[in-house]
Amino acid sequence: MKKTDSTNVSATDQSRRRFFVGAGTAIGAAALVSVLPRQARADDLPHLAPTDATAQTLGYVEDATKADKAKFPTYAAGDDCANCNFYQGGSAAWGPCQLFPGKSVAGKGWCSAHAKKA
Repeated sequence: MKKTDSTNVSATDQSRRRFFVGAGTAIGAAALVSVLPRQARADDLPHLAPTDATAQTLGYVEDATKADKAKFPTYAAGDDCANCNFYQGGSAAWGPCQLFPGKSVAGKGWCSAHAKKA
């Protein structure tokens, strides 16, 4: 077996290293870029209609204070989409919700799947 001297690295080895460093950087950049357009499109999502079948099943309302407390006793005053783990809109008036892909929900809304942020 031939022993290589670390001070005598061939041009092929250096090229290979440059390739792998460049490829790793490109993959990381591609992963980051793929996330950015989704964030930018969040504002363009259509609002979830309370008449949507899933919205009706979960008792979604655009104003949490109008939740049907008799039908959904899990509602508690102060609960709304903006303080739910599923809401991805931060402090925005409307934002994406993991339960309703492709739609935005009202930050002041509520549904029976509400899971308060810790």
